[in-house]
Amino acid sequence: MGSCMWMLIVLLVHGSIERVNAHQTLKTERISGSAGDVLEDNPVGRLKVYVYDLPSKYNKKLLQKDPRCLTHMFAAEIFMHRFLLSSPVRTLNPDDADWFYTPIYPTCDLTPTGLPLPFKSPRMMRSAIQLISSSWPYWNRTEGADHFFVVPHDFGACFHYQEEKAIERGILPLLQRATLVQTFGQRNHVCLNEGSITIPPYAPPQKMQARQIPPDTPRSIFVYFRGLFYDVNNDPEGGYYARGARAAVWENFKNNPLFDISTDHPTTYYEDMQRAIFCLCPLGWAPWSPRLVEAVVFGCIPVIIADDIVLPFADAIPWEEIGVFVAEKDVPKLDTILTSIPPEVILRKQRLLANPSMKRAMLFPQPAQSGDAFHQILNGLARKLPHHKTVYLKNGEKNLNWTAGPVGDLKPW
Repeated sequence: MGSCMWMLIVLLVHGSIERVNAHQTLKTERISGSAGDVLEDNPVGRLKVYVYDLPSKYNKKLLQKDPRCLTHMFAAEIFMHRFLLSSPVRTLNPDDADWFYTPIYPTCDLTPTGLPLPFKSPRMMRSAIQLISSSWPYWNRTEGADHFFVVPHDFGACFHYQEEKAIERGILPLLQRATLVQTFGQRNHVCLNEGSITIPPYAPPQKMQARQIPPDTPRSIFVYFRGLFYDVNNDPEGGYYARGARAAVWENFKNNPLFDISTDHPTTYYEDMQRAIFCLCPLGWAPWSPRLVEAVVFGCIPVIIADDIVLPFADAIPWEEIGVFVAEKDVPKLDTILTSIPPEVILRKQRLLANPSMKRAMLFPQPAQSGDAFHQILNGLARKLPHHKTVYLKNGEKNLNWTAGPVGDLKPW
């Protein structure tokens, strides 16, 4: 496209930005109808959770060995445990419980560069289930159908970071009846069971709060993204990583003045997102990433590029109204798609994003706050009650195969 045409588009978009910024007194809007009501539900009094008391080798000792687990994007497994220990939904009497929680940190096994290694996770999970099934009667009466597990790895309880191998493994057989609380969500995928609760990845609430800039700061960046476009170490030939979507962003828009995109990760990253109108949230190795959380918290309209993604708390957060969905095949038309959105539509999305309840639902703060991600998880569990009678097994009935799965998973942990 010629430079004159680009200049014209820049001027037109700049005019739209000015019109958007001129209306920044319209601060917030509550989503109407059931979605808004669900987002603000209070789970207290609607369910009781029993927390199994496991040996510390399954949780606290792993964290003592590597405190980095507290800050990586999979840390929800740790903070959910801490939250439940002091939550008013906790019951110390397992006979009163609606749900049973097994506090295990399967992603707290990090490489020197901070990436989680999921290879021991199946054995760790299997060991924990063997322990609770032999020490308490509750697992055996349902084979885990009234139990939930937090499994926040790339592909959840498939326990592998490469999709092909995750699909080949499938969900750990012993977890097939349990409710899985996981960051991974993609429709019609073997790593997402029906009834799972999809959650946001962990992003550090205090750090994000400390980097807030004045809310009336003009949003002078049209499209913003920082991250990898190619993964040369794991996908040297290209095309497999992000199913080629990130590469398409770079190849089509690296010289486009409307797109502030780079592999650099500046110290002003959080501030820059607060100065942007649209923030790209493309898939990587998995469909999800912390950018989705960051975009919502910083009021930057998320542009979701991940076909068939199942988004966090989709029954409570109105993703269609606060975000923009772009099919992976349409990435080359991204500039046309975004410049075609009327300013009044942008303004409404920004007002909805400005609602504090929208931001709280994406975060795991310490201490917990009403309506935060902890409470959204509990709301999701409460909405699954009462348990259907098919949850409870008849005498002698068994559904799970304890010897199924790869041979390596059967080794002691």
